[in-house]
Amino acid sequence: MTQNSIKKATLIILGLRSFIVSGCVNQQNMPLYDTVNVVENTVIDENSVPIFPKKAALITDTAQHFALDLPKRCSVDWDNQSVVSVVPEEKVEIVRLNTGDKLPDLKVSDYEFKKLYVKDALEKLLEDTDISVIEDQATFEKISGSISTSSLTDAVDLMAKLGRVYYSYDAEFGEIHLSGHGKWMIKMPKDETMIMAMLDAMRGADVHNLLVNWQDKTVVFEGDYQTEREVSKIIADVSSKKYMLAWDIDVYRVYPKTDSAIVWMNMLPAFGENNVRMSIPGVVGRALVVSPEINTKTLQEFMAQQASVVLVSQGTFAIPNGWQSRFDIGQCSKEDRLETDLIIGATGKYGNYGGYKKIDAKIVLSTTNGELSSFEIPSNVGDNYVIVGIPTHSFVTTPETLISPFAELVVFMSPRLISIVDAQDVKEMTPLSGDELRDFLNQ
Repeated sequence: MTQNSIKKATLIILGLRSFIVSGCVNQQNMPLYDTVNVVENTVIDENSVPIFPKKAALITDTAQHFALDLPKRCSVDWDNQSVVSVVPEEKVEIVRLNTGDKLPDLKVSDYEFKKLYVKDALEKLLEDTDISVIEDQATFEKISGSISTSSLTDAVDLMAKLGRVYYSYDAEFGEIHLSGHGKWMIKMPKDETMIMAMLDAMRGADVHNLLVNWQDKTVVFEGDYQTEREVSKIIADVSSKKYMLAWDIDVYRVYPKTDSAIVWMNMLPAFGENNVRMSIPGVVGRALVVSPEINTKTLQEFMAQQASVVLVSQGTFAIPNGWQSRFDIGQCSKEDRLETDLIIGATGKYGNYGGYKKIDAKIVLSTTNGELSSFEIPSNVGDNYVIVGIPTHSFVTTPETLISPFAELVVFMSPRLISIVDAQDVKEMTPLSGDELRDFLNQ
């Protein structure tokens, strides 16, 4: 081989070595992917930024459902439930907010106004002062009256009440501002069950813009003159009550293990006839008044012998004595449950019932399509309710379903009595039991 041939061979070998080395380097630097997904001709890998089609925002619904009172409403401590509890009577105070500065210390005498708008009546009163009147919101009530002698504050208060408007004074600019809406704060009792009962009462009066501070036990709301009157009436009525009623609730969907309905008559030999005290028929289903021996645990054990049992919802609600309220299943259940449209309404009163001390309640089961069934239930303190025979198919809206025609809704309700007494008479904030409970019920 010639020298030139040797040089060419050497160059070729060196070139191959460099090619091999560079190839190895390139392989080491290349990113390695376990999987590569191709979606609509776009390569998606772990380093890609996902691109979503423009749709309605879904996260907003979960934010709307956020509520601080839901954990209080949607859980029941069955192991520490008290049939009767005693809470001290507390003053519930309503205070108007945003009233502004104090009006000047001026006197009003021999002032008469007839069929004038509040703004015109005030301007006539203040025409010799530097105070101007501004309507932040149009008012439409005309007022008439006369003031013989009064302070300016009392005179403006009177005219504002006659015209059903609210005012605030800005001392810096010398302006009285008028509006048909006001803002208030309610200083609530410390007991959270009483707070929830009052919140439900206010929502029942169509007051929905409630801002609840659970730390300092206050509620802020806005509204007009009619709203203030309704809330003031609720506070006065609730404050005069000596009892409140509460119900702890479990709601089950029950699937029979065979192609037949649950035999509820088996409760009699299972628990004894003395533990099933009343049977109350409804348009659909039946309400059983049972002893404390039949509770959530023993009821589930009984149902499990014949069926599969699924807890659909759990929670609690309270009402002032003689009032009405409701428990919305959808608030305290998964959103995909068939029964989320169900509402359990209750009207109840504790007191004399034909010479007996009883809880006289009306329980109504309804949906947005109307009432399913209702039951008039008089019971002793300590008794429980078991509502059976409500078909699960009542909540099915599709032509076909996988739900068995024998599946049914079962509602377990345990009423509680809350006694409101003078704070000086409350020795300890503990539930009544034993001899104390018997003495209380015999009073």
